[in-house]
Amino acid sequence: MEERTRLYLARHGETTTSSEFRYVGHMDVDITENGVEQMKSLRDRLMNEDLHALFSSDLLRSRKGAEIISSIHEIEPMAHADFREINLGIWEGLTREEIIAKFPEDYERRLQDLAYSSIQNGESFKDLQVRVMKRLSVILNEWKGKNIVLLAHGGVNRVILFDALQLDLQLLPRIDQDYGCLNIIDYYDDGPVVKLVNG
Repeated sequence: MEERTRLYLARHGETTTSSEFRYVGHMDVDITENGVEQMKSLRDRLMNEDLHALFSSDLLRSRKGAEIISSIHEIEPMAHADFREINLGIWEGLTREEIIAKFPEDYERRLQDLAYSSIQNGESFKDLQVRVMKRLSVILNEWKGKNIVLLAHGGVNRVILFDALQLDLQLLPRIDQDYGCLNIIDYYDDGPVVKLVNG
């Protein structure tokens, strides 16, 4: 039987800036009480899974979720800066309305070229995908044949899913990633199989 490496790919819980629809990117924001409950639900969903490793980004909203999940598994969470959300440069901390008002041309340009357009001092989604997949590939190789969890971010999860499905990054908004959601990807020698999206 071909060896399978299973990735449980999850998004952090609701953040303290979620209701304001702010672009937080690399900003370090906490999760709300509702976000904590979402992480507890995810923990309970994974309770009976045989997990071997648990990774997160080094941002608080991701690390906090990983700590909640690890509370019932004897696994020490490992945080990596490579799994941070996309760097939104000078847009960080602004709402969509504020961005449109201050940077209308840049906003329109990004919509037209979502994959390769980057904000000043920030990244494009292609930059994000390269950064994330470089680290994830190392982890998948190191933990081949095991079950691993990655507690990350909406943008990070999407570029991983799009890599697995070999989809055009311009179509990123077509896959949703709710707070506390779970995706499952099985990796085999001949390629990945996506088992669950935004569960």
